[in-house]
Amino acid sequence: MDAFSVSVVRGLVETDMKNSRMTLISGTFAVFQFIMPMIGYFAVSSLVGAFDGLVKAVPFLAFILLLIIGGKMVFSAMVPRQAPEEYLGQTEAEEDNKIGFLQLLTLGIATSIDALSAGFTLSSYTALQALIAALIIGLVTFFVCLTGILLGKKIGDRFSKKAELLGGCILIAIGIESLIKGVLALL
Repeated sequence: MDAFSVSVVRGLVETDMKNSRMTLISGTFAVFQFIMPMIGYFAVSSLVGAFDGLVKAVPFLAFILLLIIGGKMVFSAMVPRQAPEEYLGQTEAEEDNKIGFLQLLTLGIATSIDALSAGFTLSSYTALQALIAALIIGLVTFFVCLTGILLGKKIGDRFSKKAELLGGCILIAIGIESLIKGVLALL
């Protein structure tokens, strides 16, 4: 659901997103949702004790990453921009709304880091069963994120001026939710 929410945000902010970019974003989230449970599975299978502390830190790491990215979006939405000039067929403002590859990877990690702990629960599976489960998770994530982007684009066309601000607030809210879950888990 975190990856879905972030996908909606990307659709809100990038209403003119091309199919190849939608595939890249959905695919990035899907790959991380596939990889994290596998890492968790192999970690439990081989190094159980070393990862106990990491499980408790996962919500806090997600909070920090989402707060940084969401905060940047809110700040960008609040700072008035000068009239954009044409730049290679795109306005500066449109280019500003796009996330870079490093930021996309960071979002992929932030939204899938909790799937690492889900991988810990796969420890009773065989390696093949864990792989199949992770593949299903990845495929479902891809289609859910693609749907989220399309939904965000549809909504973003109507509310484009406030989309970046809304998107940043959504990311911060997801981060706060992750933080609250982490704190409650420690209690």
